Amino acid sequence: MKKVLFLVVAILSVATSPNVFARSESCRTATEEEIASLFDRWNSSLQTGDPKKVVANYAKVSILLPTVSNKPRLTPDEKEDYFEHFLQKKPVGKIDVRSIEIDCNTAIDAGLYTFTFSDGTQVKARYTYTYKWDGKQWLITSHHSSAMPEKN
Repeated sequence: MKKVLFLVVAILSVATSPNVFARSESCRTATEEEIASLFDRWNSSLQTGDPKKVVANYAKVSILLPTVSNKPRLTPDEKEDYFEHFLQKKPVGKIDVRSIEIDCNTAIDAGLYTFTFSDGTQVKARYTYTYKWDGKQWLITSHHSSAMPEKN
């Protein structure tokens, strides 16, 4: 009985040790300016007119909930299909208001942006980008964009 009790106490002490459940990954530090620049990288890829270059900003496992489509885009091919059509309008994005939050290997950039198209029309929208550090670069893991519900 003493051996069983000793074993239970040993297991409990190991399981409740603060180091047992500690993360083994190292955290990539980032500044707000670095996370803000990820939108600039994405926006610059729009200017190339190449959907593949835009999709390269997204993690392989990610979701795009686009501004001008009701269909969620989960795969690289689905995202490429969306941007194929969106890029025909030659969009240029501009951040109007933003809030950035940074954590261990993740970041969130959320706010309001405006897209101006080559014909002069504009779409004002809300956005949220979530990013994850993949060991080499920051990639978008989710991108939600929706047109503003109230017209100014």
